Order: sequence, then C-alpha cells, then structure tokens
Amino acid sequence: MKNTVPLPRIVVTGSESTGKTYLTRRLSQFFDCTYSEESARLYVEKHPRQLQASDVVPIALSQISLQEKAIHSAKNLILHDTDLFSTVVYSKYYYQASPDWISEKARLLASDLYLLCDIDLPWQPEPLFRDQGSVEARRQVHTNFLDLMIKEQLNMRIIKGSGEKRTKMAINIVERFISKNKSARQ
Repeated sequence: MKNTVPLPRIVVTGSESTGKTYLTRRLSQFFDCTYSEESARLYVEKHPRQLQASDVVPIALSQISLQEKAIHSAKNLILHDTDLFSTVVYSKYYYQASPDWISEKARLLASDLYLLCDIDLPWQPEPLFRDQGSVEARRQVHTNFLDLMIKEQLNMRIIKGSGEKRTKMAINIVERFISKNKSARQ
C-alpha cells in the first residue's frame, strides 16, 4: 500500500551565486533523495540569451513540472533547487511585476522548509545570468527573499558559511527538521 502521508519537501533558495545547486545536490546525495532542478537555469541553457519578462511564464510552468516530477518519484524526502517563490522574487526585481497566478500557485505548492542561502559566498559569474556580481544587487535580492518569506510565513532557515561548513549546517538543519516531523507524526 502506498504511503498516504505527504513526504517532507525542502527548498534550497536565494540570490544568484549562493551555491543553491551545489547544496541541493550535496543534500540529495547525503539523504539519498530526489530533487528538482532550477527551471531558470535549464531555461537559460536552452535559450542562450538574456532573460526577458516574456520568459517568466515558461520558467514558472517548467518549475511546476519539475517539482511535480520530483514529488512523484520521491521515496523519503523531496528537495527543490528553488521554487515558484524564487520566480516571483526575480520577476518583481527585474521586471517590476509578476503574474498573480504565479504567487497563488507558489502558495499552494509551498514547501515545509526553506533553506535560504546567504550572500556570504564569493560571486561566481555565469554567462547570461542576470546579475553580474553587484554587491548592492545581491543584497537587495537577498532582502527581497527574506521579506517574501516573512510575509508568506514560510518556515525558513538561513544557510551561511562556505564549503563543508555550509553543507554541514544545511544537513544539521534538515536532520533536525526530519526528526521533529517524525516525532509529530507518531
């Protein structure tokens, strides 16, 4: 009989160049669980040009699809390398607007825990991504993530440090979260 209790879902999110993809992959390996990739990253790889406002909807639809695939293939825990809240933050930051349906869907698909990667890592440039390392832009986007998570009352923890320190911090937070949830279900 299939388990009817929803599996815990965790999102690794934050500003550009904060190690989200690396951290998601490390957590997936450590916890032997499935994860969804970042839709915007995949979109840029398929469309090698600067993103535009007209790209927001296809990115959002792809993000939903990627998350659903991860959810359906999961056995124990589900990780997401960003989610629709990230699409909302970036859309508002770069294009001063975001379709209402994306915010509504983000709320419906909200995860159980958000690991917000701090901007304490050195900037790693990636061709065709939006920011190019501006300290002020990184700070503003990070603040926008914090503001949105507080407004939406999301369960969020900030991940700091570099290398193994950052990974260990995230692992410890996830382990405590899983342990707490197991206790609550029993």
